[in-house]
Amino acid sequence: MALDLRLYCRVAASALVSAITDVVEALASKARGHAGWVMPGYTHLQRAQPVTVGHHLLAHAEPLLRDSERFRHAYEAADEMPLGSGALAATTLPLQRERVRRELGFGRLTANSMDAVADRDFALDLVYACASTSIHLSRLAEDIVIWASSEFGFVRLADEVSTGSSLMPQKKNPDIAELLRGRAGRSIGSLVTLATVLKGLPLAYDRDLQEDKQALFAAVDNALDSLDAAALLVKHLEFDRERLAEAAGDPALLATDVAEELVRSGMPFRKAHETVGRQVRDGSLNAPWKVQVSIARRDLPGAPHPRRVAARAAAVRREATALRRWAKGHPPRLPS
Repeated sequence: MALDLRLYCRVAASALVSAITDVVEALASKARGHAGWVMPGYTHLQRAQPVTVGHHLLAHAEPLLRDSERFRHAYEAADEMPLGSGALAATTLPLQRERVRRELGFGRLTANSMDAVADRDFALDLVYACASTSIHLSRLAEDIVIWASSEFGFVRLADEVSTGSSLMPQKKNPDIAELLRGRAGRSIGSLVTLATVLKGLPLAYDRDLQEDKQALFAAVDNALDSLDAAALLVKHLEFDRERLAEAAGDPALLATDVAEELVRSGMPFRKAHETVGRQVRDGSLNAPWKVQVSIARRDLPGAPHPRRVAARAAAVRREATALRRWAKGHPPRLPS
């Protein structure tokens, strides 16, 4: 059982890395095509500073890339061969553990027979990575739900990723996005379930451990389904450039730019902040440049300048390609 579970976790981790690349590549491709499309950036769900659509989409790609590393870590954690550990105290028979390890394609042997029987950390790592991925997909979905609302109108929902209402003919509901939000609860539930099973177990094997599979399999299946749906959702996003530009034309979005200009002239930032805040309140804020100029001035690594966004989008696609290559080679092909 311990061997089969490790084999499964390796295959699942590899499949999940591959599925993540589909979403990351979709985000990077969409970001490249919208590198210069201005939109408001938000804090506390209130307009804050101008960014670009591409920059915002790449902000969702970055945590998924981190999730891919979590899955690769889970793969490495499972890549230990436990055969030869017996029930807990190994065996008196002259087993050739190293030879079996090579034939099964494992990276290394377990180091302690009792731990080999009791260990489910590798499964917990994989379920945690599934939960983390689901949380990040839920945040992406929430942005899309907000953008698709009539109040925002930043995106138009394609028929492939939405449905109409059973009652109201005018409705177009963001079903996939909403389901991605809801399904995050499944992965989080699996994580809590498995962690609770493992809590306080004495070494070595206990029957409680048979409860690991339901939580593990459910988390993996849910994450794979969610990643497939998220890739489809991103590919079918259609942005309304006029609506985005209109929202980004709010003069208050340039308040920080005005404060930074005062700082450049020698004013302490605290005083500049107070001065500009007062101008916003009394309606006298004057920013002698357009939002596109503000974006163009944000030209440093990690910033939303269109050139920086395009370059990062290309880099993200390269990272996704490398991850896909890794997934194809893990687990390694065994000799026939």
